Amino acid sequence: MRVFVTGATGFIGTAVVRELIEAGHQVVGLARSDKSADTLKVAGAKVHRGSLDDLDSLRSGASAADGVIHLAFKHDFSEFDKAVADDLRAVKTMGEVLEGTGKPFVITSGTLMLTYVLPPGQIGTEKDVVDNSVPRGEAENVVISLAERGVRSAFLRLPPSVHGETRAGFVSSLIDIARDKGFSAYIGDGSNRWPAVHYLDAARLFRLALENAPAGSILHGVGEEGVPIRDIAQIIGRHLNLPVVSLSKEEAAAHFGFFGAFAPTDNPTSSALTQERLGWQPVHPKLIPDLEKGHYFSN
Repeated sequence: MRVFVTGATGFIGTAVVRELIEAGHQVVGLARSDKSADTLKVAGAKVHRGSLDDLDSLRSGASAADGVIHLAFKHDFSEFDKAVADDLRAVKTMGEVLEGTGKPFVITSGTLMLTYVLPPGQIGTEKDVVDNSVPRGEAENVVISLAERGVRSAFLRLPPSVHGETRAGFVSSLIDIARDKGFSAYIGDGSNRWPAVHYLDAARLFRLALENAPAGSILHGVGEEGVPIRDIAQIIGRHLNLPVVSLSKEEAAAHFGFFGAFAPTDNPTSSALTQERLGWQPVHPKLIPDLEKGHYFSN
């Protein structure tokens, strides 16, 4: 299968590209710079020049492919609303190209969106749907609607902690904040939970979704239902030789900055239905053992 991948040189994207090529697929990656293009070539992928703002590049990339995996997102939390709007525009653009073809179209979403619609402490499942008022919710609903217009569409919700050998994701942000502030923090008793997944397990799930997910699928790339934030903070403090401190919600805003909106969330999430439907089993290290290896603290 010829697969068009956006975000192909990102943390998860590089693993997805490798997973697809090893499974025998031909990958065409979206590249907005020479550096990204070189990275794709080294990985064995073909290069398609363009960006999320270049809608013509998205149209041509999607139309020439047998399937699309959309991973790109502008991770600028200072302009998050604009990033969400740009992502929605990209999803709609590629979705329109794929209408009536029966081709697979897999996009990325996040489990944190479920905190907008579920009572505190309730475990989110693949049966939970969000409305358009939720950030990135409209993109999810566009993908669901594409199933009725001849697209084998699916979206894959990733947890806030996608971890692995490379420093990336929300845990890296917590480490950087702890270094900057001189202590590692959690909020209240720190019992609020984040789901987690190893990036290589997530990459395999994207491939399985491309190959086998039924139209309109909601998938959860979750390896662990919930890791208490207190446990994460304690490991960070120990590895950085910093004190670990409990903060009130009022204090958290000043400590975490933009991250204060995410730090107190309780986001337990199940992937039981995803595992059953696609035969996906997470096999790589869980978050705490992965952090204990120390590679997140090497720089």
